[in-house]
Amino acid sequence: MRRLSIEIPAAVGRILGAAREAGGRPLVVGGAVRDAAAGLRPKDFDIEVFGLDVDALVAALSAVGRVNAVGRSFGVLKLALDDGGDIDVSLPRRESKHGRGHRGFLVTPDPSMSFAEAASRRDFTINALGWDPLTSELLDEFGGLDDLRNRVLRHVGPRFADDPLRVLRGVQFVGRFELSAAPETVALSRSLFGEYDTLASERVWDEWRKWAARSVRPSLGLGFLRDCGWWEAYPELRALSGCPQDAEWHPEGDVWTHTLLVCDHAAHIAARDGLAPAERATLALAALCHDLGKPATTLTDEAGRVRSPGHAERTDDVEALLGRFGASRRLVERVVALCRHHLAHTSFAGSKRHVRRLARALGEGGETIEMLARVVEADHSARPPLPGGLPGPMHGMLELARELAAAAAAPKPILMGRHLIDLGVEPGPRMGRLLDAAFEAQLDGAFDDLDGARAWIRTRLGD
Repeated sequence: MRRLSIEIPAAVGRILGAAREAGGRPLVVGGAVRDAAAGLRPKDFDIEVFGLDVDALVAALSAVGRVNAVGRSFGVLKLALDDGGDIDVSLPRRESKHGRGHRGFLVTPDPSMSFAEAASRRDFTINALGWDPLTSELLDEFGGLDDLRNRVLRHVGPRFADDPLRVLRGVQFVGRFELSAAPETVALSRSLFGEYDTLASERVWDEWRKWAARSVRPSLGLGFLRDCGWWEAYPELRALSGCPQDAEWHPEGDVWTHTLLVCDHAAHIAARDGLAPAERATLALAALCHDLGKPATTLTDEAGRVRSPGHAERTDDVEALLGRFGASRRLVERVVALCRHHLAHTSFAGSKRHVRRLARALGEGGETIEMLARVVEADHSARPPLPGGLPGPMHGMLELARELAAAAAAPKPILMGRHLIDLGVEPGPRMGRLLDAAFEAQLDGAFDDLDGARAWIRTRLGD
């Protein structure tokens, strides 16, 4: 018997106890067991209860928290806890395929199933692990522990094909746990591409969000996407392969190769800087998208040099790709801002005006010079064997931005409407024009405090 030690939160312990007292056999399944076996601290606990029907399980759980029985016909209950969190508690289920896509099968709870039968419907062997909290026994019917130790992504069985979304789930698992996919899993995933169009956009986005926010080596996930042929669903990515770059500046190879390296460096920078998941996802997606404009702009000049003039401004492909991912409009705006300005440092010559205006432009997209510096560092570091790190001009720009308090936020207007009212200006279109002109002057360095702003506006008012 293999044993595993997992620290169980008190709320989870109460659920397990209630299910046992009602006569069931509750097991911890899925990601929590996988993470504990990998030496990571489990965060999300899923519980599967054997030996109880739905009514008995609902009755048992009602003593612990508020039961949301929306998924009851599928054998899935969500238990709301007093601390505001929730935990999924399910019954083992039988499924029968009768159509295309993830909605194309019937689900029937069956509390009499064995753990092996229930685990056979899971996606990958590393997620088909179970743990008995009563005995600390690790349940592993499909070799998931060995695959986890050997860093192999392997599907459990033919029922993997029931839900084509599992291919995209594989993309994020490969990136998160630095796995290599078994050849048979790649082959089966390739055969499922014809069902990509059945996937709901919110489910697609959930997997790409996890890839962006959690990957340790996102390039591996992208490699799995390519090997499965699923990059055909994302022509903006497919176009990067084979797109040439000038060997002097990019000795590493084509744009696809460069992009993979940038994504990995971005993940390293995000971990180094302790970014929250949402910020980490933004950085990863900016790394992925920063050169999407190159295929449309790349040319070879008369001297034989490869150039991509204006590629940073070609953000239509960025919007298209993130739209296919299902990203929110606000996130798209942030990534577009970073991609559009990822070369802004190349023309920096120490100008405060340059920094203020860049901070303003980034701020309009919800971004900052500090985040842009991370994108630039990842980009600059992804050209082996050339040296990496933050390039000098970007370092100078970042330092000046910090001096100007413009690194972490866009500049805010110093002169406000109330100041103009004090000077006798009536609210209306003229006030708006004066405020706009004052802000432009502020960005140009005409003044940097309220006294200077008042002096400047008086000259405009004819005082």
